[in-house]
Amino acid sequence: MPRKARLDAPGTLHHVMVRGIEKRRIVNDVADRKNFVKRLGEISVATNTSIYAWALLTNHAHILLRSSEIGLSGYMRRLLTGYAIWYNRRHQRWGHLFQNRYKSIICDEDAYFAELVRYIHLNPLRTKLVKSLTHLDRYRWSGHGVLMGKIKNEWQNRDYVLRWFGQKQGEAKKAYRSYVKKGIDQGRRPELVGGGLIRSLGGWSAVKALRRAGDRELSDDRILGSGELVEKIIKEAEGKVKYQLPVKEQYRKIEEYITKLCKNAKVSKKELRSGSRRKEISYVRSLIANELVKNHGVSLAEVARRVGVSTTAVSKIIKRASQ
Repeated sequence: MPRKARLDAPGTLHHVMVRGIEKRRIVNDVADRKNFVKRLGEISVATNTSIYAWALLTNHAHILLRSSEIGLSGYMRRLLTGYAIWYNRRHQRWGHLFQNRYKSIICDEDAYFAELVRYIHLNPLRTKLVKSLTHLDRYRWSGHGVLMGKIKNEWQNRDYVLRWFGQKQGEAKKAYRSYVKKGIDQGRRPELVGGGLIRSLGGWSAVKALRRAGDRELSDDRILGSGELVEKIIKEAEGKVKYQLPVKEQYRKIEEYITKLCKNAKVSKKELRSGSRRKEISYVRSLIANELVKNHGVSLAEVARRVGVSTTAVSKIIKRASQ
């Protein structure tokens, strides 16, 4: 069964989960952790991506973020690719560091924002990387310590999160910590990361109640929210997603689009892929790159392969068009 396309619209709240390939480590020591967190912050500032909560564990990481104009895929590509190259070079290893496809869930902010902040920040305690909430308050590798004012990360959107718990900073910190403490005994929360119907309804009790009543609820494993939200997001995304599913269909659509554009511009595909900088060819190449990346979510690497230039060149094309 083909995997579903990424729902990736600017301004969307995402819970992102990144895992090491075959459950292997993604950080070995403090230097690795520092580099990952540094990239997490620097790229968020450079791309105007808001980071609300995060936790770096041994073989995986959680991030709660709001995507910007570059989209979730643009942010994550820069974060994971850059870190993997650095990590491999430092540890003299080759091959993939992360699972090929990170997991992302679009979240209903009103219903789940506070719960997700708490769930993500309790991960180090849940996995026994810290012994207590007091230790978590000063733990460097999650956003909880930043919210508590014990750790400084200017790039983390601390104020936005604290405003969910109070108008005055002192009261907000106290209320937030109390809220986190109440979540310790809840353990793992499958409805926050599990199947679509569980997430759409907010837990097994709601699922069972609906089934007893004989009702059906629209669900999607990419969305954490009500069936109404699922329907709205899927409807909005249909125009973009149809080019992304399945992979073979995506490739066919890409080739059809390139063929059509080349024919209209009287440029052969062989010329397009020759790397030529002739004005007419560069113009067609720019149209193709912008359409495929911005409107259909095609990766920079795939576009580069199709138009005969490097990934860096495609990135520059997209950047120029956005200026």
